[in-house]
Amino acid sequence: MRVAAAAVELGGDSLVHVDVRSDNLCLRNGRTLLFDWNQASVGNPLFDLAEWLPSLVAEGGPPPEELLLDADGAAFAAVFAGFWGARAGLPVPTWGPRLREMQRMQADAALSWAARALDLPEPR
Repeated sequence: MRVAAAAVELGGDSLVHVDVRSDNLCLRNGRTLLFDWNQASVGNPLFDLAEWLPSLVAEGGPPPEELLLDADGAAFAAVFAGFWGARAGLPVPTWGPRLREMQRMQADAALSWAARALDLPEPR
């Protein structure tokens, strides 16, 4: 059995945000700006796209596999299902009263994505 995190190429030489969600995006003069860069790092730019997709789905967007078409999608889906799932049940921090709710929505979307990508039954 392969561990999903080992199947994802996280390394790279691109600036990555590491917390892409709709509430970290702003539309201005026809351009999209990404803010709240407190977790910025250097790595694979697909990380930011793959991380954003569960949030996008939770807000009514298209299925992730329509935007991340290659084989990386299944591995990223599994990584983020575990990542968000592990955090969604933690105590709610005083500085972010909706944080766990958002993480739960992202975990649900990522888990469904992973199930489809891995040809498993859809979770309930």
